[in-house]
Amino acid sequence: MAVVLDQLGLASLPEQVTHVRTLPVRRAETAPWPSWAHPRVVEAYQNLGVAEPYLHQVQAATAAHDSPGNRHVILATGTASGKSLAYQLPALDAIYRGEFEAQASGFDSGRATALYLSPTKALAADQLASLRNLGLPGLVAESYDGDTPQADRRFIRERANFILANPDMLHHAILPNHARWSGFLRKLKYVIVDEAHGYRGVFGAHVSLLMRRLRRVCRYYGATPVFIGASATSAEPAESFARLIGSRPTAVTAVTESTAPRGATHVLLWEPEFTDAAAVKDKLSAHANGVSVRPGAQGNGAGENGAPVRKSVITQSAEMLTDLVVNRTRTISFIKSRRGAEAIAQTAGRYLDEVEPGLSARIAAYRAGYLPEERRALEASLRRGEILGVASTNALELGIDIAGLDAVLVGGWPGTRASFYQQIGRAGRAGQDAFAVLIASEDPLDTYLVHHPEDIFDRPVEKTIFDPENPYVLSPHLCAAAAEIPLRREELMVFGRTTEALLGRLVEQGYLRQRATGWFWPHPESASDFVNLRGGGSPLQIIDCETGAVIGSMDDGHAHSQGHPGAIYTHRGKTYVVEDLDEDNKVIAVSAVSPDYYTQSRDITEVTVLGAEETRQQGQVSLNYGRVRVRSQVVGYQRKSLVGQQVLGDEPLDLAPQELQTRAIWWAMPATLLHAAGIHERDIPGALHAAEHAAIGLLPLVATCDRWDIGGLSTAFHIDTEQPTIFVYDGHPGGAGFAERGFEQVGHWLRATLDTILACECELGCPSCVQSPKCGNRNEPLHKAGAARLLAALLVEADELTDEERRRLLKPLGPVVKSQVAGETGAESYAVGHRAEGKPTPVSVAESLTGFDVTDDPF
Repeated sequence: MAVVLDQLGLASLPEQVTHVRTLPVRRAETAPWPSWAHPRVVEAYQNLGVAEPYLHQVQAATAAHDSPGNRHVILATGTASGKSLAYQLPALDAIYRGEFEAQASGFDSGRATALYLSPTKALAADQLASLRNLGLPGLVAESYDGDTPQADRRFIRERANFILANPDMLHHAILPNHARWSGFLRKLKYVIVDEAHGYRGVFGAHVSLLMRRLRRVCRYYGATPVFIGASATSAEPAESFARLIGSRPTAVTAVTESTAPRGATHVLLWEPEFTDAAAVKDKLSAHANGVSVRPGAQGNGAGENGAPVRKSVITQSAEMLTDLVVNRTRTISFIKSRRGAEAIAQTAGRYLDEVEPGLSARIAAYRAGYLPEERRALEASLRRGEILGVASTNALELGIDIAGLDAVLVGGWPGTRASFYQQIGRAGRAGQDAFAVLIASEDPLDTYLVHHPEDIFDRPVEKTIFDPENPYVLSPHLCAAAAEIPLRREELMVFGRTTEALLGRLVEQGYLRQRATGWFWPHPESASDFVNLRGGGSPLQIIDCETGAVIGSMDDGHAHSQGHPGAIYTHRGKTYVVEDLDEDNKVIAVSAVSPDYYTQSRDITEVTVLGAEETRQQGQVSLNYGRVRVRSQVVGYQRKSLVGQQVLGDEPLDLAPQELQTRAIWWAMPATLLHAAGIHERDIPGALHAAEHAAIGLLPLVATCDRWDIGGLSTAFHIDTEQPTIFVYDGHPGGAGFAERGFEQVGHWLRATLDTILACECELGCPSCVQSPKCGNRNEPLHKAGAARLLAALLVEADELTDEERRRLLKPLGPVVKSQVAGETGAESYAVGHRAEGKPTPVSVAESLTGFDVTDDPF
């Protein structure tokens, strides 16, 4: 640890470090090459220095080799565990043997092909290079993506036996033209799905239906390929991969124990200090418990409504990256956004120019959108050690081969434990010791995690969540499948239980026609064009005003929030401002700019309950999951500085409302319950609003989503429930499974939400606890104290707290206990008071509010 501190320029652990965890050394365990592997293929690997494979590589490769077409394999191990060899070996063995036998016999019936699917071009390019480095005779490996010249595509279709593509090309180019690809498809022996854990949410639902369509077309040509998945460590990998490819979990063999070597990794959890840390400490000293949930006067910080602001992730990352580069520590600094990666590299470069001129040339940014040759050059410079520090989006999280790194900075929780372990696993890839720092961003989830390391290190990684039966996703895929090969009744269950009902609607609406033999696509247009794999609606073209060139696309579901006039948009290393949003013509016009700020949209929302699918009555609280209609309107946006995140201005917008039918979880509760929990009548809207914001921020803890995938609404009186109500809904048509996961894990979710509010050092509320960056009401009203009391009431009412949790979570509030109150209704109420003689003493609401200023709602 002394070495780590020295590289970070620290004499001792500062108070910003909330936890240190060391991931232990793992020794290598190898195994002989499997007897079925062709000696020429084995020799090719040995020539590259692989004397013997690791045991888990042999296990996965053998399972794939021995599998008939109705059984499949998922290899779910950590970063740098050598997954590539495990799926390449059986595919290359089949290809080499097939080519060798075909040349000897003059017949090609034994030839085999393989299809590799990657979520990114960069990863596919890395895999292509590794295949070609083998120098295996008869192997024709080719990349097939949007950049592939038209002149090369026929050769690839007819001659390649190992094709590296992505889901988009499979959807738009291969399956709709399967007759042209029949030679490749009828010989298809293996389909490799790399980074399988990344297919989640709506994109995961699209890809899962794409896999079902691929298997269906392959069966048409008599092929039953074995699917091999490569994934980060994940929960229930066999079940998740089976859902992804449309198979049964019992038909999937999972290999989950890595036997690759790994050095020790020291992981620090870091919570940046408030920019006015001294003032915050002075305020905290007045609180006996060291935690503030007390309303008071308006704040005077630099944030919205005077909220205190922590040092930004960008600034903190740039400072650490500077120290590490000065100490010649080879480092990757991860950040979620493209602009963030550029800002970290630029800021660290300025710092280095002041400290050691010339070193700034050894820092770079890396992200999606760079030209392929630029990415390859950066990767080569990293491998050679010419670049000491790189600021990157998750583009470098994937399995691109970069060895010899010493440290990783993770700027903000990356969304899932799988991604976190992928990122910190980028250091120490040659088996050497390494260290990583998770820097918390101003977000409730980050606040919670840096104070609860057990939720990072001691829980299994998340299940991959997606819903292939979402009707808004499934319907266009049924049209695409019918266009490829007419759908027959006996194969409908491949697409789920609701398929036949959806087909009936598609026939009624004129999209499909039904005949005695099945369902047909009757239109001249390509059905695949009606499916937007990476979004929930039809795309808009983004056009550069100066050149007239189409530079990108955006699905219509995000057009109002990300493509509104004034929005900052980044593409291929350039930053643009949106000049016009023309929804009628599906066009977003942009102009190139170089701003020092980014934008965040604001919206207002109405929710109508269409029907509860599940309901739990928890005391006086009704907890529901079901269908809702969301009517939202983007009403403005904020400009925030890239480095300090200060609010630079608010701009109004006048955009038409949008409607969305989706799924939600909601709590309905009587106002009397909130009164008894110590919340004044005038504070109920602020308490509900703050609890909603915090709950949205913490839902990604239990569901593999981003807070931008979900939305919410809170109201002191909802017309459908006739009570104070909080809604949290999926931001995608038909739902994406996130609210459902929240319903399943509601106890853990709400405990974490309450814990986050209590742990945050701010006095009145800030972005780390109850403020939301996308609030359409400018984060007003918010009542941090009321939110804590409300959440405590929900948890107590549902009996979701253990005795230890009651002591830990409720102490700052005074005891919140369930008690029977005499009265005509016999309803349960709450006593909020002080513990005496080990037993709660019920007190009045007024007494429970002693020390709280409720004369003015400061929010």
